Amino acid sequence: MSTYPVARMGRRIALAGAVALTATLALAAPAAAHAEVEADKAQALAENAILTFVSEAESDSAGIAELRIVLPEGIAPGDVTLEEAPKGWKLKATDDGYTVDGAALKTGVDAEYKIKVRQLPDAKEVAFKTIETYSDGKVSRWIELPDGGAEPEQPAPVLELKAATPGAKPVSPSPSASPTESATPSPTPSATESDVAAAGSDTDANAAEEDNSDSTGLIIGGVIVALLVVGGGAWWLVKRRAASSPS
Repeated sequence: MSTYPVARMGRRIALAGAVALTATLALAAPAAAHAEVEADKAQALAENAILTFVSEAESDSAGIAELRIVLPEGIAPGDVTLEEAPKGWKLKATDDGYTVDGAALKTGVDAEYKIKVRQLPDAKEVAFKTIETYSDGKVSRWIELPDGGAEPEQPAPVLELKAATPGAKPVSPSPSASPTESATPSPTPSATESDVAAAGSDTDANAAEEDNSDSTGLIIGGVIVALLVVGGGAWWLVKRRAASSPS
């Protein structure tokens, strides 16, 4: 029996394995870390709405220690109170939003917390620019807004709102909240106006490229190992068929 058909079958097995791996990786690629927000009352001018924020962990070596939020127009820092957060975490008002921080979470654990908003703005959608700081000093800025073009690489959490209930009116403005002493910017980078302005800087772009290259390297390494395993199995099958065939 000729070994040619068997060898051809081995090549087909290896090719099928490579195609399957490529398809799997392509489907998994969009599942990157991100920040999200949702509300129990996602409606313009809704009062005492509970907003839930989730920042997905994206570091393999450190935990999330602080979240810095820049509030959208129409929500003042004094309109926000903390409802639920990781154990020991506190909310501190800032000039343009608030921080929620405490002991760093375990590596790989998402940061989830809830706030109560006195009243949501009369708008179709509101964005909550978010900056995550990890225990090792790494900073992730989820502050990009859609501009009608390509999807932002680091989009800010956006909450879409239904139209206001007929007759709903804005409540009187709440007093501006003064930042507490503990909310004073620390040496660790945080979400100040300069951070937002620097979102498109070369430094952030380079950092994003480094993160992407690390992830890409791991994926490529996994593909190579998988292909070696598939190829080895095909080679073993060819040798076995050749050895067992009559001379």
